[in-house]
Amino acid sequence: MPTALITGGTTGIGRATAELLHTRGYRLAVTGHNPDSLAAARDALPDDVLVLPADARVSADTDALVHTAAERLGRLDLLFLNAGIFRPAPVGEVSEESFDEHVAVNLKGQYFTLQKALPIMNDGGSIVVTVGIAARRGSPGATVGAATRGALLAMLPSLALELAPRRIRVNAVSPGATDTPLLDKLGVPRSGRDALRASIPFQRLASSREVADVVAFLASDAAGYVTGQDIAVAGGYGLGA
Repeated sequence: MPTALITGGTTGIGRATAELLHTRGYRLAVTGHNPDSLAAARDALPDDVLVLPADARVSADTDALVHTAAERLGRLDLLFLNAGIFRPAPVGEVSEESFDEHVAVNLKGQYFTLQKALPIMNDGGSIVVTVGIAARRGSPGATVGAATRGALLAMLPSLALELAPRRIRVNAVSPGATDTPLLDKLGVPRSGRDALRASIPFQRLASSREVADVVAFLASDAAGYVTGQDIAVAGGYGLGA
């Protein structure tokens, strides 16, 4: 049975991906940081999915996570680096604390999770990183979120080349506006969601499952010759700009 570790897997896109991969026979571990989300994921996901607390900012948590994944799952076929934060603010209002937290979670945390998980990755496996359409197309208030996610995108070609001798494929998925609990957490009102829809050629938000389908493709043998690529799942957002 194939195995997968999904960071940020207790809500939204991460959880949808876990649910999808489980139906395809994967043995899975997902991580989260919020106690309520962890509890909800334990209730919602199948009993054999490992739901593990881990703070991407804490090196000891990453060490413990990889140790548990190796102990319970063995070697990994998929590492989905999906954990991240997004706290939009105009550039003039971004605090140093918020800047450092974005860097710690979105960039440093994901980078060192990858580094520490590599020894338990199977040759021929797949690494997928969540970036986001704002890293390429832009969004007001997203300077820090886009920069820290975009840094992962900048590393993609180098990682793909470095891991090619092991036939480990490294790709990114870049969701556009997606109907996840993040919109509620950010307090986006109905008028804001209507404006989002109006800016998208498909005139609707993506579902978490639609992004999960792309991650599952990148993890599969169907994408066995695909590496170093970023797939936008954004309904055509930004194409006419």
